[in-house]
Amino acid sequence: MNNKQTILVWDVPIRVFHWLLVICFAGAWLTSESERLQMIHYAFGYSAVALVLFRLVWGFIGTKYARFHQFIKGPKEMIAHAKGLLGGHQHIMPGHNPVGGIVMLGLMLVILLIGLTGYWTVKEFLGDFMSGAHEAIASLALGLVIIHIAAAVIMSLLQKENLVLAMMNGKKMGYLNKQFDFLSI
Repeated sequence: MNNKQTILVWDVPIRVFHWLLVICFAGAWLTSESERLQMIHYAFGYSAVALVLFRLVWGFIGTKYARFHQFIKGPKEMIAHAKGLLGGHQHIMPGHNPVGGIVMLGLMLVILLIGLTGYWTVKEFLGDFMSGAHEAIASLALGLVIIHIAAAVIMSLLQKENLVLAMMNGKKMGYLNKQFDFLSI
């Protein structure tokens, strides 16, 4: 193992994506019930979709830790990671852990579904059904956001590192293990 060091994990495009998505989601949620702010609601919603589409592309062509193959793992790795956490053993990985990575993809998918159902609601496709679907999926997304925030707080405590700050400056502390290419404490 090398000496503990600061490692740039989240590049500028990822951090900008993350915080703009926070603003767009919150803005869309807060303007959702106002007819007067309907156009602002649309702008927030479509901007969120555009951000997710950017992130999907960046997941294939972006920097090392932005790429999906770096953190999207199969069920075996997700279960092993979850068992490790429950057993008090953890491997702190750059970016998202295997469970966090799949949740991130799920959240992006849900945001795309919100945008699609919102568009279909505006176009009056399937009437009230689509409007109800749009609201239900948005509520599901809010639940996932709450879980995401809770997980960030819990993992910050477990790892003894402020992950919110890490998402602002892009850096995490740890030992860079060249052989396995993960951070460990």
